Amino acid sequence: MTDTKSTTGSDYQRCLDAASRYLSYRPRSVFEVKTRLRQRGFGNVAIESVLQKLRSDGSLDDLAFAGFWKENRESFSPRSAMLLARELRAKGIATGVVNQVVGAVDEEDSAYRAAVKRAVRLDRTDFTDFRDRLTPFLRRRGFSYEVIEDTVRRLW
Repeated sequence: MTDTKSTTGSDYQRCLDAASRYLSYRPRSVFEVKTRLRQRGFGNVAIESVLQKLRSDGSLDDLAFAGFWKENRESFSPRSAMLLARELRAKGIATGVVNQVVGAVDEEDSAYRAAVKRAVRLDRTDFTDFRDRLTPFLRRRGFSYEVIEDTVRRLW
């Protein structure tokens, strides 16, 4: 009986150490941490205990993670609210949290910031060519045609 307790305790500690290392690089969602710990071969009891501890000490918070992800995307690789919501749902964030975070995204501003970086590299001698190169770039980032047209005209 003592052996089982010590094994469970050491399993918990190893699981906690693995989760802490995983969280040390950047914030993660609860789903990401749970998936990673399962891949590492930890049992459900240890995983749930570790997740509870990390939630209680504030190391693991889906709302904070979603805010971090949104800010990171807006700074480095602007995307539409729709695409951002899809990414967050793929990371296991609840729909209510996704809606709360994505509701603050300004589509026109995000499209403009993404397009400015790309437009610098494009030739501006022909509007049609400029539009034909910038439109697919913005479409891949999930922006609607209305937002794309406004952005292209604004940059031309």
